[in-house]
Amino acid sequence: MMGIMRIPATRLFIGVILAGQFMANVDTAIINVATPSIGSTLHASGAELQLTVTVYVLATAMLLITAARLGTLYGYRRLFLTGLVIFSLASLACGLAPNVLTLIVARIVQGTGAAFMVAQVISGIQRTLTGNARTRAIGAYTMTLSLSAVIGQILGGVLITANVFGLAWRPLFLINVPIGVLLLVLALRVMPHDEATTAPRPKLDLIGVGLLGLTMLLLILPLTVGRELQWPWWTFASLAASVAGTAAFVFWQHRLGGAGRSPLLNLALFREPMVVPSLISQLFARMTYFSLLFVLALYVQNGLGETALTSGLSLLSWVAAYGIAGPIYPRLPQRIATRCGPLGAFIVAAAFAATAIATAVHAGTGPLLIVFLGCGGFGFGVLQTAITAQLTAAVAKERAPDLSGVLATMTPLSAVIGIATFGSAYLALAAPGGAEAATRAFAIVNAAFAVSALLAAATAVLAMLGGERVRALRQHAARLDLVQNLNRNRDAGVA
Repeated sequence: MMGIMRIPATRLFIGVILAGQFMANVDTAIINVATPSIGSTLHASGAELQLTVTVYVLATAMLLITAARLGTLYGYRRLFLTGLVIFSLASLACGLAPNVLTLIVARIVQGTGAAFMVAQVISGIQRTLTGNARTRAIGAYTMTLSLSAVIGQILGGVLITANVFGLAWRPLFLINVPIGVLLLVLALRVMPHDEATTAPRPKLDLIGVGLLGLTMLLLILPLTVGRELQWPWWTFASLAASVAGTAAFVFWQHRLGGAGRSPLLNLALFREPMVVPSLISQLFARMTYFSLLFVLALYVQNGLGETALTSGLSLLSWVAAYGIAGPIYPRLPQRIATRCGPLGAFIVAAAFAATAIATAVHAGTGPLLIVFLGCGGFGFGVLQTAITAQLTAAVAKERAPDLSGVLATMTPLSAVIGIATFGSAYLALAAPGGAEAATRAFAIVNAAFAVSALLAAATAVLAMLGGERVRALRQHAARLDLVQNLNRNRDAGVA
């Protein structure tokens, strides 16, 4: 399939699926800026505003692994296009919502469409591209994850401030409609068609879908709303129940796999040598990144008294440095590229530690904050690109949907865990109010970020060792195949 795609078409294909990823991620962040405007125009309560934010994340996270499995059953192209249409129509409904209840329902549907799109991205890259083309696409993918969150906040601030046609917050959603139509036209032209097959499709594991959806709900809902509600008893009960739900889901998947049936998630994925440490490393790293977006906005605006636009622009150095890391990685020699995971994590840890020290010594940090954020962005880009590229290279193509669903789920999961922990810590430490308390809280939380990044580095080392083991096994297998072929040719010659 790859052979019939010319290079420009290949780049357009990557651009289309990453644009879908970008739109879905932007709408996770952009709503935070819009909540005051939504509250005033739709007369929404604080709880209703919280729901407009959380239901999108909940719907997306609950469906990502299921959407990846549906891509296997019905074709990743078909699922991506379906998700794009649902997302675009739901965005239109959001932009036209006459009341907050309609907006909340539309956000649930929008999150469903986002899950269908996002779950196919890694699968599409892994199935369609190979070699350097795949590595470059992974670099662009990881950059998209970082850019979208930051640009969502900046774009939200610009559009709300501009009050386009007096529509207040509505253009934040309506802008998705023409973009979605354009992407649909391009996707129909450049996305490779799903392979036709006459074999009967395995049945979707509906029990697994239910167990996973319930478990994600029990985990993410309390982490998302617990801080606002001051952690009532039911949030801890829900978290405890999510552990039981996870155990039940794993048991059911293992039972289906042992019976030779088609589980929702193939647990064999986690037996690959580098998968588990890679996922843990990404979790620790992404927790710091999404928490940084939350904490930095509070620190700059509430602590230092700056505007929301200044808060968003302060992240430009992070984004710019991240953009450098993606294109550099594919050009590195193999012996260096394999070590980029731990190296990137160490750079992130050093950047956060330096920020903590500089903030404690020089309140506000000024230009130093911009420099250290740039260093952190570069390290984060190196880490994410290296880990994701090495994962997709190590995992077999038949497990691409499982990997795609798990990787996609890591994004909202790390965001809600990070904000629930680091974000709550910052709010508690800054509670006395004033610039001094906010500065002290920002310094302490950045020190905690550095510790989390060091844990990401440690697990990235384990992932690197697992990757080396995979390559050694493959080289050994290749040598055995070569010897067997030589023996067969020799025997044929003798005969």
